[in-house]
Amino acid sequence: MKESFFTKDKFFYKSMFSMLAFVALQNIVAYSVNMADNIMLGTYSQAALSGAATVNQVFFIIQQFAISFGNALVALAAQYWGQNRVRPIRILTGITLKVGAAISILLILVCALIPSGIVRIFTNDAAIISEGTKYLLLIMWTFLLYIITNILMAALRAVGTVNISFYISIVSLVVNVGINYVLIFGKFGFPEMGIRGAAIGTLIARILELLIVLVFLAKFDKKLHLFRKVPKDSVDMEFSAGNSALSWLTNNNKNLWSDFLKVYFPIFCATVLWGISVPMQTAILGHMSADAIAANSVATTFYQYLKVIVVAMSSTSAVMIGQSIGRGDMKRIKSDGRTLSVIDVVIGLILGILLVVLKNPLLSLYDLNPNAMRLAGNLILIMAVIMVGMSYQMPVSFGIIQGGGDAKFTMAMNLISTWCIVMPLSFMAAFWWKWPVEWVVVVVQSDQIFKCLPTWLHFRKYKWMKKLTREG
Repeated sequence: MKESFFTKDKFFYKSMFSMLAFVALQNIVAYSVNMADNIMLGTYSQAALSGAATVNQVFFIIQQFAISFGNALVALAAQYWGQNRVRPIRILTGITLKVGAAISILLILVCALIPSGIVRIFTNDAAIISEGTKYLLLIMWTFLLYIITNILMAALRAVGTVNISFYISIVSLVVNVGINYVLIFGKFGFPEMGIRGAAIGTLIARILELLIVLVFLAKFDKKLHLFRKVPKDSVDMEFSAGNSALSWLTNNNKNLWSDFLKVYFPIFCATVLWGISVPMQTAILGHMSADAIAANSVATTFYQYLKVIVVAMSSTSAVMIGQSIGRGDMKRIKSDGRTLSVIDVVIGLILGILLVVLKNPLLSLYDLNPNAMRLAGNLILIMAVIMVGMSYQMPVSFGIIQGGGDAKFTMAMNLISTWCIVMPLSFMAAFWWKWPVEWVVVVVQSDQIFKCLPTWLHFRKYKWMKKLTREG
């Protein structure tokens, strides 16, 4: 029988759109925690807005670490879940948490030792450096909380549990917005704390996120049983044999450690080393003018807001492709991949149009000087075009190809495009050729367009389908 180009299984679409909806909503609400800081500080003062935006470049790197840990865990765990094997997923979760905690503590120490030096990387404006340092010294404590929470939610996502992430984000947003309002502006008898108030609100929200996910795992989760005794009637025999509560956290299975590190290294290179370039690109704009950093902060806030849907599609694709490979149906994996890639393009077109339509209403939320406002409007139009390319290449490369077991391609493509092409051209455009801010941003974001071709060519070869699991 002729192989179908698109997947015809209705359950596939139901599962995909259900997971996409929950993960996208979770990402949107989670990003709104930072958005709340951004909007409120934008009405408080431009220096506070730029200071928080500068430090958020540091937090962006933390997010890339969290994403890299989650993606590596999902790449392995989803395939084991496709085989109905839970014990390896538990042990892999423990391994990921250990690595994540170690790196988080190291990053906190760096920020604690040289806070102003880190902020100065991104701007030479004294007012922004002062505000950013205040923000960083408080926000750095969220790094460990954020990474642990996201690793645990990645483990749940790998086994198809995604709704809890959405509910966690809703509670976090409400708490953060409320505390921000009270502490930034000094309402209800509280002192006016400005940027420090925004940092305290975010810190409390991150603490609450972790507490909720821990309670869910301890009381309600029926798949992983990370903090509960393993049921004797588990369908996974290796899972139910001698696995007490928390044994997964102390188990140092050498084979699974080896598997995790092999998968994690290329994902780390593809995600974190690419992520480091993004704050550097922002630093280029920050050294051009104070208006440039404020305009870029506003434009990228809206762009990142819609980008979370693309990230959700990447996460959903990785889980679904990983589970399919675990089940071993190679023909079905091909049709699933093709279906997901076409959906990616459609989503990109919708998001690009939406960004253009919402440009003026969104800009009206900010109180910037006329030049910064003009720059922000132009940058949003540029981001709308970039959005279409990113919506294809990111879910296909990070979701389908990397989720299918081939992280080396994504690593090579991102390192070459970022460090050999985009970064050198960005520096030259800004400081050598002295191009306008808008054209520098075009160069900075250009990889989201030209990476589409190598991604499409590699996807069509189907050599990315790799089994990562070990036999029991």
